[in-house]
Amino acid sequence: MPDRAPQPVDRQLPTEEARDLISLVREIAQREIAPYAAEEEGAGRFPRELFGLLSESGLLGLPYDSEHGGGDQPYEVYLQVLEELAAARLTVGLGVSVHSLACHALATYGTKEQQVEHLPAMLGGGLLGAYCLSEPSSGSDAASLRTKAVRDGDDWVITGTKAWITHGGIADFYTVMARTGGDGSRGITAFLVPGDAEGLSAAAPEKKMGMKGSPTAQVHFDEVRVPDSRRLGEEGQGFAIALSALDSGRLGIAACAIGVAQAALDEAVAYATSRRQFGRPIADFQGLRFMLADMATRIEAGRALYLSAARLRDAGRPFSKQAAMAKLLCTDSAMQVTTDAVQILGGYGYTADFPAERYMREAKVLQIVEGTNQIQRMVIARHLAGPESR
Repeated sequence: MPDRAPQPVDRQLPTEEARDLISLVREIAQREIAPYAAEEEGAGRFPRELFGLLSESGLLGLPYDSEHGGGDQPYEVYLQVLEELAAARLTVGLGVSVHSLACHALATYGTKEQQVEHLPAMLGGGLLGAYCLSEPSSGSDAASLRTKAVRDGDDWVITGTKAWITHGGIADFYTVMARTGGDGSRGITAFLVPGDAEGLSAAAPEKKMGMKGSPTAQVHFDEVRVPDSRRLGEEGQGFAIALSALDSGRLGIAACAIGVAQAALDEAVAYATSRRQFGRPIADFQGLRFMLADMATRIEAGRALYLSAARLRDAGRPFSKQAAMAKLLCTDSAMQVTTDAVQILGGYGYTADFPAERYMREAKVLQIVEGTNQIQRMVIARHLAGPESR
């Protein structure tokens, strides 16, 4: 294995508190995450105890208000924390991002009473969340979802199946989008469903190309009864809530992608500077030097774009187009960078003895989750040219 240690990313952080936070995250990543990543991913083990540590350290509620147990951190800082975690192990970085996504509806649209009752445990009480929008027959066309919630007195009865749910079967709570009205986007409502609700179950986790330590599963709702006090927002507002959450969640995916890409670049540089052929390090050869330069440039461009979008969000300005751009560029860049890293390592890059092949397998899913990159292009184009003609 290469013995050249990667240099920490030189980050632009707004406060001394943020710099201390990044130092804490790097310490946890180096001590508790990175050393076990390859073994645990290979075995398909989810690090639930680690998420308890992250919760105790205040890292599961960073972008939310301290009034309810959050970290009061701007997205500009939160996303750079995600990048550091994802560079150590994508299962962890993506897991934190999905948890934050699951908290968004309550933190943004919940009543004061709902927030006081539920948010402290969700943000800093050791709970783990999941976000339920996609279904077996509705992925990119999320507005066609079929899971139903029917009013029964003071309760709602939810029936249906959600698909591709990160943390499916192990989450403590699920933010669920269900149909309470007619067809289309206006008939959808959001609910906060406890993970131990009667009638809620999960299928066996999907067998995936990468991210094997992160369970992804269908979640079944068999007449799951939840009180109206767990409805989030107004009836029929669920699709707007879902899109609002996804705008922020896409920035999380972008940051995770840059984390994976940075880890792959670090591995490639370490290998290229230590591997010798024809009497000198292979990093001396112009072909490889140019590859490394292109990889680093893609990473810097992606990081700058997701941070620019985050600063718009922090300033309260529209950022949906920029979030789609960041998700598109960062995840496509991660796929290219990780592929190039495998190429630089040659035969070793194709073996599980080196992490490059894992980075490549993991990068692929980031082009798919929370809106495929084809959907991101549609979102961007709508901002530029208006909606498509019908």
